[in-house]
Amino acid sequence: MEFFGSVQECLVAGYRPCKRCRPLDKNGHSPAWVERARRLAEETVDRRIDNADLRAEGIDPARAARYFKAHYGLTFQAYQRAHRMGLALKSIRAGATIGELADAAGYESESGFRSAFTAVFGAAPTRVSADAEAPLRARWLETPLGPMLAVASATDLYLLEFADRRALPAEIGALRSQIGGSVVPGSTPVLERIAEWLTAYFAGATAESPVPVYRHGSDLERRVWQGLTQIPIGETRTYGELAAQIGMPGAARAVGGACGRNRLAILVPCHRVVGADGALTGYGGGLWRKRWLLDHERRHWAEGRAGPAPVDW
Repeated sequence: MEFFGSVQECLVAGYRPCKRCRPLDKNGHSPAWVERARRLAEETVDRRIDNADLRAEGIDPARAARYFKAHYGLTFQAYQRAHRMGLALKSIRAGATIGELADAAGYESESGFRSAFTAVFGAAPTRVSADAEAPLRARWLETPLGPMLAVASATDLYLLEFADRRALPAEIGALRSQIGGSVVPGSTPVLERIAEWLTAYFAGATAESPVPVYRHGSDLERRVWQGLTQIPIGETRTYGELAAQIGMPGAARAVGGACGRNRLAILVPCHRVVGADGALTGYGGGLWRKRWLLDHERRHWAEGRAGPAPVDW
């Protein structure tokens, strides 16, 4: 049994509303136009539904945005995006053939899974052997803060993000463009290593060896990300302090932007950067996760105790 804190988390985990108990309907019912909108989101997985698509179904886009936000906690576009990502990530999560996944989810065909996966990752979610040629492999990792997606080559980690992060589809798209290839389900020694590292981190233990990472980004971004790895565990820095630390005083805004483009959550600890007044701001994984991570680190690695091995930029 799994528990989720929001509709979005359920969708990203690959689940869809039960057709019998209808958990998204108020008192078991919802307006007919809402049911049409949800059906449209479920059936259109290979592209983004725009306002013209909604109007063609007799649905006012502004009304849909208000209703979905009020009742489900996310806009209609975010609902569709979460549903599509859930289908795409489900095959990575389960490690089964696409036909098995389609049967298990109650779909009559494999097309929904295939379309969603291909739209996000650039390749059909077929099973590949360990020696098959594929630029990058992806693995689903369970954590106390929700599932994460890790993407790595045979030698380096390219991405580590919370599966429900809004920017994840765009990050995967940028990654595909960068490597000129696709992402497929599978495992590599690096993915095994990051799984071990996260297990140690969430247990409050020390991971003895660092995870090798791919050094992408501009000169500015690399300087910021290296600066993040130098913030001692259990401590925080303001954006201004981090800017001064890397030799760019007065560049707090640019530093904040680079933190937001970090693709290696927790490993490159952008959660250790706070606002000028000490307030928690600007974390793609959600401020509740940022607060949890900081509390976790202070609790387990206070008073100079060595933390997990940092990334060497």
